[in-house]
Amino acid sequence: MENKTNTKTIHTEKPLWSADIGNGYYQNPIIYADYSDPDVIRVGEDYFMVSSSFNMTPCLPILHSKDLVNWKIINHVCETFPFATYNIPRHGDGVWAPSIRYHNGKYWVFFGAPDEGIFMSTTEDPFGIWSPLHRVKKVKGWIDPCPFWDEDGQAYLMHAFAKSRIGFKSILQICKMKSDGTELFDEGTFVFDGNKNHPTIEGPKMYKRNGYYYIFAPAGGVETGWQTILRSKNIYGPYEDKVVLHQGKTKTNGPHQGAWVELESNEDWFIHFQDKDAYGRITHLQPMSWNNDWPVMGNNINELGIGEPVNQWKKPNVGYHESKIIVPQTSDEFKDNLLGLQWQWRANINKNWYSLENGQLKLNAVNQPKETETLYDTGNILTQKFPAPKFSATTKLTFYPQNEDEYVGLAILGYKYSGIMLNKSDSGFDIIVVNGEKKDKIAFEEEEILAHVKGSSIYFRVNVDERANYQFSYSIDGKVYKQIGQTYVASKGHWTGAQLGIFCLSKGSYENSGYAKFDWFNVH
Repeated sequence: MENKTNTKTIHTEKPLWSADIGNGYYQNPIIYADYSDPDVIRVGEDYFMVSSSFNMTPCLPILHSKDLVNWKIINHVCETFPFATYNIPRHGDGVWAPSIRYHNGKYWVFFGAPDEGIFMSTTEDPFGIWSPLHRVKKVKGWIDPCPFWDEDGQAYLMHAFAKSRIGFKSILQICKMKSDGTELFDEGTFVFDGNKNHPTIEGPKMYKRNGYYYIFAPAGGVETGWQTILRSKNIYGPYEDKVVLHQGKTKTNGPHQGAWVELESNEDWFIHFQDKDAYGRITHLQPMSWNNDWPVMGNNINELGIGEPVNQWKKPNVGYHESKIIVPQTSDEFKDNLLGLQWQWRANINKNWYSLENGQLKLNAVNQPKETETLYDTGNILTQKFPAPKFSATTKLTFYPQNEDEYVGLAILGYKYSGIMLNKSDSGFDIIVVNGEKKDKIAFEEEEILAHVKGSSIYFRVNVDERANYQFSYSIDGKVYKQIGQTYVASKGHWTGAQLGIFCLSKGSYENSGYAKFDWFNVH
């Protein structure tokens, strides 16, 4: 599975985590961040990736690469999920496991929302505007859709089922679909039952090669599963099944769910995720080849043809070009009067939450919704993903409160979460540490005043180590930082990794006009 490539890597400022080692080789993960359920396509010399965004907005990130190793966020398919119920956080709902395809001169993205149905959007320019979300089918429990256009022009939709909504799982189904992807022609046909040998089979991706229809599908569960391949000469089966990738003796658990990509050089590669707890489902790249019309993935192939994930490998042969080391965006100077594409809110975006002006981000002290008492249930928190195993995040802000019900802060969010906040007091400002936990469908939270400062301008910082332990600190001058509170352990959220978040909010019941201005947010 070795290859030859003439790619030259240009070294710039060293990122926190780089998949590109710079010597013609790469290391896994290729993205050390929570881009779960990835799907990838190649169009000419360009590669495009999509991933789940769940309740976060803007929805459904699009990433771009020239070599499958160096990736950058370039767009989102839509700004909000068009249902009012998502105006407050619906953790774990929303956009599940999208697929991306290129067909008939257009890019197509399909995804399932487990409560609302199957949706799709198209564009001729993935860097530009995508069409408004179109609901292909209103249905509960249909998830992980993948479109497929056969050689005769007939379109199909492959999908899985969510037991939490429909009462069963581990079944894959295919439906005939209108060629423009706007509607289904039937209620579908079951084509594979994984309950016996491939429990929790889901996330199907359909391809065709050498007369075989292939379904690439993960099974065995997010943390403990494997990659299954199904093949048949008939699109409706029966399908043969074969496990081609598993954890084996490696540390890469659950290596599955992703995309087969064929290069112009005729190389084959497989992109998948690994569940990394607080770091989310991080993205890996495996070498791939074919043997007897079955995919062969990874390294250390055993007698059954099952491979193990690689830690390092020679970079894909994409032809000669100068490849810069690129990683998904993190830091933001707020200079362009646009939020960086790395930022997402925990509910549908409301334009009253923020503005960008004069190179600063202004967050308004928005009232928490009625019956909302915790950060966990607050939508107007601006978040981004953990970007590396070890990092620090620092921000400089100035607080302009109008009353003592208003707060501004920096937080690490998950099922368990903590934050550092500034709050107006009689003689200045209190620095408060907040701790919370979502448990048994209810979030609990407590606060403790741990310091007092005179001015409203302050630097907040959080340091995260390679075991996801984190510690907050603050500074008055941006030079000397004082640790505050205890050391905490970051926690995953509902189908997501932990998140960095900044916020300004009011816990009062009356109209508020306070706000905070952030000069920058630096991840280092």
